[in-house]
Amino acid sequence: MAAEGGGKEMNEIKTQFTTREGVYKLLTHSEYSRPNRVPFNSQGSNPVKVSFVNVNDQSGNGDRICFNVGRELYFYIYKGVRKAADLSKPIDKRIYKGTQPTCHDFNPLTATAESVSLLVGFSAGQVQLIDPIKKETSKLFNEERLIDKSRVTCVRWVPGSESLFLVAHSSGSMYLYNVENTCGTTAPHYQLLKQGENYAVHTCKSKSARNPLLRWTVGEGALNEFAFSPDGKFLACASQDGFLRVFGFDAAELHGTMKSYFGGLLCVCWSPDGRYIVAGGEDDLVTVWSFLDCRVIARGHGHKSWVSVVAFDHCTTSVEDGDLPAEFSGSDEDFHEQNHFGAGRDRANSSHSRLSKRNSTDSRPVSVTYRFGSVGQDTQLCLWDLTEDILFPHLPLSRTRTHTNVMSATSPPATGQTPSTLTPNSNTGSSNSSSSTTTFATLSLHDSRKERHEKDHKRNHSMGHISSKSSDKLNQLSSSKMAKADAAKTLGTTLCPRMEEVPLLEPLVCKKIAHERLTVLIFLEDCLVTACQEGFVCTWARPGKVVSDGPHENTLL
Repeated sequence: MAAEGGGKEMNEIKTQFTTREGVYKLLTHSEYSRPNRVPFNSQGSNPVKVSFVNVNDQSGNGDRICFNVGRELYFYIYKGVRKAADLSKPIDKRIYKGTQPTCHDFNPLTATAESVSLLVGFSAGQVQLIDPIKKETSKLFNEERLIDKSRVTCVRWVPGSESLFLVAHSSGSMYLYNVENTCGTTAPHYQLLKQGENYAVHTCKSKSARNPLLRWTVGEGALNEFAFSPDGKFLACASQDGFLRVFGFDAAELHGTMKSYFGGLLCVCWSPDGRYIVAGGEDDLVTVWSFLDCRVIARGHGHKSWVSVVAFDHCTTSVEDGDLPAEFSGSDEDFHEQNHFGAGRDRANSSHSRLSKRNSTDSRPVSVTYRFGSVGQDTQLCLWDLTEDILFPHLPLSRTRTHTNVMSATSPPATGQTPSTLTPNSNTGSSNSSSSTTTFATLSLHDSRKERHEKDHKRNHSMGHISSKSSDKLNQLSSSKMAKADAAKTLGTTLCPRMEEVPLLEPLVCKKIAHERLTVLIFLEDCLVTACQEGFVCTWARPGKVVSDGPHENTLL
């Protein structure tokens, strides 16, 4: 891994970084923000979020971007790596009073050049359906806050549906809505539909159709984020109680759970083939969980504070199986057969089915690499590779590789060594998938504990730290005994293995890329997009994708 900046201070903001594919470059002319480009005073405000949609515009400029900054919501044509952003011409701009937008989501099924359906969640609990192209506000859900009064943490259209959407709140509840139904003038009455360990699903009792259709109560504390599987049949929920819970969505059945090493889980995402889930949160780790085996298979340590976003890179994730005869592993269909309610919904990402293949006759696995990224409140971007020596440790070749990585990493690093120098980089320029599996190292528990005590743990980046009052601290103290007891029960089990029981990954890249905490990471075909709490949305061109239109395109403004 190349060290850009050649020995300059660690806290300098990077404008490019190198992986085995080449150099990723920040395109300053493609930066989106408020039109005045003034950094937003983010103290106490909700996270900046970004949503994309493609409207299939014949001109080639089909991408549209929406982002929120404080009380404001912006909607632009996104020109990406092709042309400079023109911030003076937003398609739509909205300023809200009394509440702030917290999250949003486009419906890709209904998007056209003339109309898009955008859901916006708010800090006071409402959800708005707007069309920023027609500049219309069609509906407001939970307007009287009779359904839930707490902040909306995540809103998503149900995959494959033009009318159903799911909303999560900081109360720990999720609600299923239909855009065609009203919310009623009285508080809803519920009837229990299904109950399980730390979750319950209720239907709404009503003589006429009304919202919400369903109410899910999941875990304890806020439900921070949820994500649908690529085929739309499963739902992964990351909660403040530290649990990842994965449900069969239509059957409302719990498929599996995982517990963070400590603290709440803040973010979650699926691999493109639906086989793995990555979660991040207040333990500063990224945790990789196998959907098929329902267990933690790896953790990644690179961030110095809470991990706010995790995302898979579908473009860099790859399978190389040559001419070997390959077939789906037997359990791929098996785990979908339990779910009969979503039979009419097609697999959303059938093009990624090759990732689900393994050679059934040979002792070697296919050569597979999953690339994912994470950003955190430490202002750092980390990129990670998940390779077959971690995914298939029971196979002879893989066991040897993993053992070598663990042994080579057991000696403590020299004092003053930075994380970037801990990663072996002899193969970073190699395109050979088998040799590039050593571009991350596996650390021992002893080293990670020593590092954790020596480093400055940047809690001051955290929203929780900034906004904490004495009453919050009292509440934390009263619940800390219970939390410690629960953690003691799960530590060392399959829910939460000890640090030495699973491989610990080192990031391929770990770079400081912003002044304020990072809140967005999205992988697109020719670039990746990040955003920070100051309200700047940055475009990083993938290797070979830079369109030169100025001498200063890769320097920071």
